[in-house]
Amino acid sequence: MYFTDRRDAGRQLAARLAQLRGQDVVVVALPRGGVPVAAEVAEVLDAPLDICVIRKLGAPFQPELGLGAIGEGGVRVLNREVMRLAGVSEEQLAPVEKRERAELTRRVARYRGERPGVRLAGKTVVVVDDGVATGSSARAACRIVRHLGAARVVLAVPVAPTDWVDRLGEEADELVCVRTPLAFYAIGQFYQDFEQTSDAEVASCLDRAARRTAAGTAGDSGTNGSQDPAPDPHPGTREVELPLGGGWLGGTLTVPPGAVAGVVVFAHGSGSSRHSPRNRFVAERLNRAGLATLLFDLLTDGEAADRAKVFDIALLAERLAEATRWLREQPEAERRPLGYFGASTGAAAALYAAADPGTPVDAVVSRGGRPDLAGDRLPEVTAPTLLIVGGDDHLVLELNREAQARLSCESRLSVVPGATHLFEEPGTLAAAADLAADWFSEHLAAARR
Repeated sequence: MYFTDRRDAGRQLAARLAQLRGQDVVVVALPRGGVPVAAEVAEVLDAPLDICVIRKLGAPFQPELGLGAIGEGGVRVLNREVMRLAGVSEEQLAPVEKRERAELTRRVARYRGERPGVRLAGKTVVVVDDGVATGSSARAACRIVRHLGAARVVLAVPVAPTDWVDRLGEEADELVCVRTPLAFYAIGQFYQDFEQTSDAEVASCLDRAARRTAAGTAGDSGTNGSQDPAPDPHPGTREVELPLGGGWLGGTLTVPPGAVAGVVVFAHGSGSSRHSPRNRFVAERLNRAGLATLLFDLLTDGEAADRAKVFDIALLAERLAEATRWLREQPEAERRPLGYFGASTGAAAALYAAADPGTPVDAVVSRGGRPDLAGDRLPEVTAPTLLIVGGDDHLVLELNREAQARLSCESRLSVVPGATHLFEEPGTLAAAADLAADWFSEHLAAARR
């Protein structure tokens, strides 16, 4: 056993997160078991504490079959592939969601009382639970706090299986865990005391944290420390469903207020999804530059588990072309110049699709991409293409140099010094995002003229 109880686990976890103290942080717990753990973390970080209440959406005829989850703010995360296989329609799911939303509202009121939720927009949000088993709740929580405007998401737990990074690495910007044992059967096996956390204990933890936060705020500014509910951080953002591959895949379309210079469609890399924190970071930079963005899932969950499909560049390019045709029918994108942004294998798909004369793309950007996988389609690309590679990503840098030599369109190879393949080093991803924003702004504006 590693932990005496949840509070002991929280103190050990807080020690791993001490570097966040003094930053603009909010700690968010998954009730009920995650709350005592998160309370210790929030106290050490001197950060506000709140909850992320999640309700599973089960199949109407088989409640234990999870079709998705819901959270506050109208957030809904669905697994369209499971819905399709189970034969469940939106109409059939509607009464389940209505019932679960009522229960979600009841639980939030019981735990939080009259207090409004803590503002998450623009914050570093630390999502805490007492452990990870399957990861479904943690995944849903990370997606929900992003929908509520979190600028950075840290998923932190006391214990998790050894493969938890593979399962959840794309859901959060950082993952922190105290223990990852080889023999993992259940979270409770690592606690001496794993008694169920009561509703009263959850409310008590939140009350104490609220008083601590209010006292600190009052001392600093003379206010009472109350916080308004978080507004929608991206009023131009909407979740969409794209008819791709004979089914439906989720997407996020963001159109910033004011004049929009163009629309950029993202193609994520292998093992990733539309929730990729790196692509979302770049998308936000593009939004600030006056560009609309569409991030979408190229594959269903079932297809993503098939390595052959993950690296099927022709299939990924066809999905990108289908998404482009759908986008052209949306009022936000009608008659606007179009760009493709691809990462890793997604860059190959972007170039493969851009080589098709029927795909109206005006600029392409590749970040840490594998343009070489576009093969014989490279010389057929006519859209201006920017290849961004990390200076310490030596193999991919050489592949990009060789691919650029095969391009017949306007092209540029930009090297970000000190960056490795994922651009994890401080400042490197921001540098790549700025290069992409400049390239799209210049070439999409030219296309519009």
